[in-house]
Amino acid sequence: MSGKDLADDRTRQGRGSTATLAEIAREAGVSTPTVSKVLNGRTDVAAATRERVEELLLRHGYRRRRGQQQPTPLLDLVFHELDNAWAVEVIRGVERVAKEEGLGVVLSESGGYPNPGQTWMDEVLGRRPTGVILVLSGLDEMQRAQLASRSIPFVVVDPAGNPGEGVPAIGATNWQGGLAATRHLLDLGHRRIGVIGGPPQWLCSRARIDGYRAALETAGLEYDPELVRSGDFSHETGHALGLELLGRRHPPTAVFAGDDLQALGVYQAARELGLRIPEDLSVVGFDDLPLTRWVGPPLTTVRQPLTEMAEAATRLVLDLARGREPGATRVDLATSLVIRESTAPPATA
Repeated sequence: MSGKDLADDRTRQGRGSTATLAEIAREAGVSTPTVSKVLNGRTDVAAATRERVEELLLRHGYRRRRGQQQPTPLLDLVFHELDNAWAVEVIRGVERVAKEEGLGVVLSESGGYPNPGQTWMDEVLGRRPTGVILVLSGLDEMQRAQLASRSIPFVVVDPAGNPGEGVPAIGATNWQGGLAATRHLLDLGHRRIGVIGGPPQWLCSRARIDGYRAALETAGLEYDPELVRSGDFSHETGHALGLELLGRRHPPTAVFAGDDLQALGVYQAARELGLRIPEDLSVVGFDDLPLTRWVGPPLTTVRQPLTEMAEAATRLVLDLARGREPGATRVDLATSLVIRESTAPPATA
């Protein structure tokens, strides 16, 4: 490699990186073009070689200089699962901003796993998108390093767990939403309030349950674990756990569901048990999906600004792609209670 090539190579480094591609190649025992192939997501490199190079890129904190290679005008949008109306609201927000910016959107899902797999990562590295947006998903240390070494920024929407130190994330005020939903039911006179949360390992699920608990404690009521269930944010678990709660000897007079789909599952359970909503049972959901206005009766719910969250995440990842540092790495947009016809005072106080 010539002196000019070495000088050019060093300009590709980011902050904290001291190794050149040639030095990484030498340490890995491969050629510089092979390291370049790994950086560019080429698949014609042996798996063991690719893994060794990736480890060295991570160890040396290598960063490709922004602008050295123009990204593809695409955004990669990755969902934990892509099978419900919740995802549609997020897609709408991303698409709105992407269209304004002249960008395409590639949709993927991790199949319910907390992180998308290496096959997805290889495809992303090959596409070289402008940025990546992950929804209720995350990346492990190696995956974060792989994107960082190529200067591909990423943002997490509604992170299921800790997204990692300094990782930009857009969420909602889930605790405040759980508090508002439960206070509404308490103000109506309910004292036995059941709750069906989401997966307990997810941050948003725990925050909503914590808000529910705080509202009870503020009202001087004990938190009763017998009235608490954990679901998976699906209609099916709302139905099954609703039957479980409502079939108790002393059933709740109201149920706060951790999302709208579970709330509609509770509707189904109530119908099967001959209970009327809201005369016999009050129900509150979370998300404010469009369909909640048209069910019978229209659902009282906590509005989570999903489309706005997606728009904010898209603008943030584009700012990062343009080299702008975010003012904050975690932004939570406000939730709000939307009162409709599924809640009323209990038949018997």
